[in-house]
Amino acid sequence: MPQKKTKTIKKKIVSAAWKLFYEQGYDNTTVDDIVELSETSKGSFYHYFEGKDALLGSLPFLFDEKYEELMPTMAADTDSVEKLLYLNRELFGMIEDTVSLELLARLFSTQLVTRGERYLMDYSRVYYRVLRTIIQEGQNRGQIRTDMSVAELSKLYALCEWGIMYDWCISGGSYSLKNYAMRVMPMFLASFREK
Repeated sequence: MPQKKTKTIKKKIVSAAWKLFYEQGYDNTTVDDIVELSETSKGSFYHYFEGKDALLGSLPFLFDEKYEELMPTMAADTDSVEKLLYLNRELFGMIEDTVSLELLARLFSTQLVTRGERYLMDYSRVYYRVLRTIIQEGQNRGQIRTDMSVAELSKLYALCEWGIMYDWCISGGSYSLKNYAMRVMPMFLASFREK
């Protein structure tokens, strides 16, 4: 099976699963529901996932999908720090509107106890590639500090985002994730600016 088709099938399964998890709840969603909505087969489902629980670690793929969708919407000459703020605002809005707090918390817990892949820390993901591209671009333009490497700044940015999401989970979603990030991310990213 060609790699592009393989990625498309997996993407369809992941997207369908998380849509159903949000709409029906994780416990009320079956593998049959996911197969039906994704218009794939049970064989395809089990080719990529051992079962429904294995999908919990796939949430980062949804984040990557959002980044891929957003990248072409930004003007090439937009300030690099502004690009990072825009991506954060849109991602956190999507999370708040389409990912249940319970499932986000489950994602964090699976990443802590899993012996297998840790998708959040997979530096080959679209998420990290986009961050590295924007930060490198910002350094080249003199907008982002150069006394730290692209890899270090990308990791710091990701740590800040994951930290905010983690706090949102442990506080039971008592505040707006998107609105809170709109207040704190500009302060955080001010430290990325070239002096």
